[in-house]
Amino acid sequence: MSKLSPTLKALIAAPFARPNTIPAPLQIRSVYERIAREAAEKNVGAPAWLTLSTAATMTMNSPDSLAELYNLATSSSKEHIQSVRTAELMREVGLKCIGFNGVPRTINMLGAFRSSLPSDIASSLSTKPARIPTAQNIDSIIARGQSLWNSIYAPFSTKLASKLADSHPDLPVHILNHEYGALFADPPPGSLPGGAKVGRVLTSVAAVSCLRAQGGVGPQVTSHVFGLRKAFEDGSAEAEGEDKVDGGEWLAGEEGNVWVLESVDRIVECLGEGRGSSFAPGMVRSKL
Repeated sequence: MSKLSPTLKALIAAPFARPNTIPAPLQIRSVYERIAREAAEKNVGAPAWLTLSTAATMTMNSPDSLAELYNLATSSSKEHIQSVRTAELMREVGLKCIGFNGVPRTINMLGAFRSSLPSDIASSLSTKPARIPTAQNIDSIIARGQSLWNSIYAPFSTKLASKLADSHPDLPVHILNHEYGALFADPPPGSLPGGAKVGRVLTSVAAVSCLRAQGGVGPQVTSHVFGLRKAFEDGSAEAEGEDKVDGGEWLAGEEGNVWVLESVDRIVECLGEGRGSSFAPGMVRSKL
């Protein structure tokens, strides 16, 4: 294989192209602490605020901050099993971020996250995949995707799929089957290790958090805010196999919606150092 020239290497690594991840600002822990404190005041459980913070931090591309978030989330408990459960939940949320942020950012963030974990925690994480499609499970994957799609977008789910097909006939095929079915909808009960199941409500929290942190996708933020509300309106939040989300109904209401958005905004403000989202800021060349 031919080697890259020094000139090409320098161009790839040029500062104006923003090739690197964001370091953890000194203030990020206090931002997470405020979110955790406010969540507790509203009787919102740790899985919810941790999902919100993980998704926003994944979107902002700051692996050092994700490590700081894990350290905070596990600081009050020294139990090994609880620390593993926290790490499992965070990386499962991170996996679902693929559908909102794309594969490259998730690869880098999850790889760095695992490397940041204590060795005894990292070695205890599940190594068994739960989403391999087979001839025997493909129909159930498709059905789960359609069910989740309907729950989030009803009564406009069919109309929206048709509109997407006008843009490209395979667009709704990919979104419903590969994003909603194979990724966003949780695998069958027992497929995921303890603590990793995100569930219907927290998947909507992750969606709102990622999209808000991105910027530029207001219609999708609106759709998933409604999707969060519909989890309780249609009963899917309490369906068989779903874990109860402490504070979930409050999060799905007006006040909770505002808190989710403003909490994400605080993370973006801190990690972006006042310049906004790092998701697609554009390249800024210095004047020659």
